Amino acid sequence: MFHPFHRRTDPALDPIEPKLDIPQVAEADMTAAPMRPDLDAAPPPPKTPDHRPALGLALGGGAARGFAHIGILRVLEKNGIRPRVIAGTSIGAVVGGLWACGKLDALEDWALGLTKRRVVGMLDFALGGAGLIGGRRLVDLMREKVGDVAIEDLPVVFGAIATELGTGHEIWLTRGDFVEALRASYALPGIFTPVNVGGRWLMDGALVNPVPVSPARALGARLVLAVNLNSDVFGRGTVVHDHGGVVGHVADVAIAGKRRTLMSRLSPDRLRRRFFTAPADDGPRGLSTVMIDAFNITQDRIARSRLAGDPPDLTVSPKLASIGLFDFQRAREAIAAGAEAAERSLDDIAAAVAALK
Repeated sequence: MFHPFHRRTDPALDPIEPKLDIPQVAEADMTAAPMRPDLDAAPPPPKTPDHRPALGLALGGGAARGFAHIGILRVLEKNGIRPRVIAGTSIGAVVGGLWACGKLDALEDWALGLTKRRVVGMLDFALGGAGLIGGRRLVDLMREKVGDVAIEDLPVVFGAIATELGTGHEIWLTRGDFVEALRASYALPGIFTPVNVGGRWLMDGALVNPVPVSPARALGARLVLAVNLNSDVFGRGTVVHDHGGVVGHVADVAIAGKRRTLMSRLSPDRLRRRFFTAPADDGPRGLSTVMIDAFNITQDRIARSRLAGDPPDLTVSPKLASIGLFDFQRAREAIAAGAEAAERSLDDIAAAVAALK
């Protein structure tokens, strides 16, 4: 169950609401505490009257694969299809949000310029904290590009999906600080530190809603186009009844690790290699890769369940199985895969929009 979103239809009759200095969030769980006017405010209505069917995008999470969203948005723009509602989870919130504020060109240029060295340079390790990466460098970069933007000032209705730490409540960030909302939505547990927004500690929204179809509908979309970045990655998720062969190798690596000095283990170069360097074909994966693989398997199962219960009107599924979660330097391939998938769906999208007119 979700808190209802009451959309106002006549702005002239609305009372003047006081401006608040703290970010506001809308919570999507009826088991939470009663709605508080300072935190659980309803999302803003569309900025200008438009009698066309409201197309909404539900942009899913998927780490480096999320650059495929750029290609999808480019194809929609080229064909005169402009969404009026965007709900995004994790990287979906980042790409969709930057498109909404007119910064997709800057994001694409930055993504295409990424190399392995530059990706590593963006990582500010936070030893002893609640995550391996503080994420401040990424936040500063976004602030530099977009400034201090409020979500309610965007030209389209936008919501970033996050998860409340401790309660597991699904939080729809529809008002307040735009950059902090994006940061909360992509705060992968164990990788990025949680983000405090409006008195709540928030983390990656993919824990509860990997492909946010229901928020897109609640925010006003009559036609929802979902983008699932992981459908081509996990396949059907079969069961392997008996498997082994790597346990002894893992044990040897663990024993060898004990011989290293403490300082060598904590050196920045070693930490980067340990957590983010691709493993050998038959070797154990790095800690962060294990964590994110486990997270994405869980995300895939949750996405299947939620999409079955509340299916979108249309789904675009880019072929991204060959792109790893940390392959941010392969943005060009991801963007091309997204564009190709969108081109395949253009006829279906046009037919669905025409049917609603």
